[in-house]
Amino acid sequence: MSLITDIAHNAAQAAKTLALLSSTQKDAVLRGMAGALRANMDAIIDANQQDLAAARDNQLPAAMVDRLTLTPERIEDMAQGIETIIELPDPVGTMRDLGSRPNGIEIRKMRVPLGVVCMIYEARPNVTADAGALCFKSGNGVILRGGKEALQSSLAIASVLHTVLEAHDLPKALISVIPDPDRSLMMELMQQKDYIDLIIPRGGEGLIQFVTQNSTVPVIQHFKGVCHLYVDKDADLDKALQLLLNGKTQRTGVCNALEGLIVHQDIAEQFLPQAAEALQHRGVKINADQASAGYFDNATVLADDEFGEEYLSLEIAIKQVADFRAAVAHIDRFGSHHTEVICTQDMQTADLFQRSVDASVVMVNASSRFSDGGQLGLGAEIGIATTKLHAYGPMGLESLTTEKYLVNGDGQIRS
Repeated sequence: MSLITDIAHNAAQAAKTLALLSSTQKDAVLRGMAGALRANMDAIIDANQQDLAAARDNQLPAAMVDRLTLTPERIEDMAQGIETIIELPDPVGTMRDLGSRPNGIEIRKMRVPLGVVCMIYEARPNVTADAGALCFKSGNGVILRGGKEALQSSLAIASVLHTVLEAHDLPKALISVIPDPDRSLMMELMQQKDYIDLIIPRGGEGLIQFVTQNSTVPVIQHFKGVCHLYVDKDADLDKALQLLLNGKTQRTGVCNALEGLIVHQDIAEQFLPQAAEALQHRGVKINADQASAGYFDNATVLADDEFGEEYLSLEIAIKQVADFRAAVAHIDRFGSHHTEVICTQDMQTADLFQRSVDASVVMVNASSRFSDGGQLGLGAEIGIATTKLHAYGPMGLESLTTEKYLVNGDGQIRS
């Protein structure tokens, strides 16, 4: 076997061992993983410093460096994410009773693991812990292929998790890291349909397109995060300003950061000067339509077809609209099915927005930054699906399982 086939085969074999573990046993392993991350924080940060040094040498974009950087606080977040997963109910083995047929056979559906999940990602070392923990509790093996930018960090995190697996007499192959970032190996990995059940790419749009076009294994797609805040004519403008600033400036290099602001024309004259002052104070570059540009110093005027950029920086696009329908039409045209937010005090409008907008997460009077597995109670996420098969939005434990039919009879035959 080649290196990649060997890793995929071993992961598939290792995943079978999870079928023998109870939820209590899996939670004990996860508790050990959270503790081991804390205990080995210095070693993980040392490895991360190697990746950061290489990132500086290679002049990687600031957004990628931000995703790559591990701090004690971010490692603590990883550990707490695992502890939240422990508290969540184990979906594996849960039953749905579908009743009996006239001939007496009884039908149920039972939730079961997918098998082996492969993550292909770029400068996101936290994925190693998040994916490892989520796949473990949901009964799946996981193969992690990080980009060269995060390789040392990912290997260090995986090494910590492996010590816990070994302490519980479980195979290290349950959480496998591809040790060589060579693209030819990634191509081979994407052909392992005999052993891998699902591939989830996380990274730039180019990576996701590449995986989607070249994989023979089913792919969950997480395209770019072009998230909008729509400030309705009935908005509380103080709330709207806080949602704008938090969504745009709290952390810019993430997929749930705001990239677009849509403002109803009836409140534009009141709201946009407030937004201009606050955004200028925080150094945000403004791109705007002709109707809005005059409220800002040095705004770049955008043509109607120039919206929809994922900036991942202190930069935003602003559009004024005549009514609710125009706001939804703008989102339909330029959104990426990730997260959309409305600020309004009119709950009928809010309900219509949530029903009308095609996005995996639709929020009312809450920051786009809550569109995250941990913030939504999933403990962590293995990705955010912006296509609809078989998951949509942040993917937690249940999204890493499927259902099979259980049919019980008493000798019935079909005539």
